[in-house]
Amino acid sequence: MKLRVKPIAFESFGVRSMCTFIETTDVNILLDPGVSLGRRFGKIPHPKEYLALINARKRLIEASRKADIIIISHYHFDHYTPLGYTDYTWTWSIPEESKSIYEGKLVLVKDFRDKINFSQRKRGWIFNKMVNEIAYRVEIADGKTFKIGDTLVKISEPVWHGEANTPLGWILMTTIKHENEKILFASDVQGPISKETLQVILSEEPNLTIIGGPPTYLQEYKAKSDSINSAVEHLSKIALESKITIVDHHLLRDADWRKYLEKPMKNAKKAGHKMVTAAQFENKQNYLLEAYRDKLYEDDPPSEEFIKWSKMPRDKRKKTPPPI
Repeated sequence: MKLRVKPIAFESFGVRSMCTFIETTDVNILLDPGVSLGRRFGKIPHPKEYLALINARKRLIEASRKADIIIISHYHFDHYTPLGYTDYTWTWSIPEESKSIYEGKLVLVKDFRDKINFSQRKRGWIFNKMVNEIAYRVEIADGKTFKIGDTLVKISEPVWHGEANTPLGWILMTTIKHENEKILFASDVQGPISKETLQVILSEEPNLTIIGGPPTYLQEYKAKSDSINSAVEHLSKIALESKITIVDHHLLRDADWRKYLEKPMKNAKKAGHKMVTAAQFENKQNYLLEAYRDKLYEDDPPSEEFIKWSKMPRDKRKKTPPPI
């Protein structure tokens, strides 16, 4: 492919993210420049997860140096890096490094005023105010198309962050086209669960689809079984149409993720296509950490210093790197 794809950070690399670098003959694009960890099983991340986070943050910063365009699908911390913010607990971000991601770039962002929930509206407003001071240009990208040389960058209208009417709100998908090659990046569509989102994806006819799988780890809590089943069916349809499908993100927070891909992968094989994780796309072993956090704590107990750090007051802990 003339469109070169480099996954930067994903759950199959040990962190929460879908950060991806795409290079064409005309332009370098960094999609969703965020990386984070999250609380799970009542525990904060294991030291091994922090090492993965540090490495992912380094790769993200390196990729941003080469990027001409930064695209942000929505304002969750695993999809963008906020500015003016120190946090060693969840994102390993410090203000100067965060600033360097966006400095001098064309930054295409989700509209923070329309089709957005309250928490992201607030984050988006703060981010847009700050990024406008350092970026080459910032543009609300919802539903817009940009042409750079022979490369077409098409941003979708907002689609649901999972199922229709979810309180999580909306995200933007990105299609990058160069000559007869087309990549579609669909972050938190969660399968997709939404039939309408599926139709948008299929209508683009991508050669390569990068998609966030369903949040099966939240089943019985926040994710309905019917929604998960819809996501699997929709992935099965995408597998028949897209030559390569990278499925990662929420799905790989579940140790049993493979069972949900049985039918989609069977369809991919039947069509002579491939369905892989981001790590497998890079010919690497999957490196799932969050899904096995309980086992990590059991097999490799953190040091006393780390436990002491984990019990610090929240604000102090955010500003203090963990002893790893």
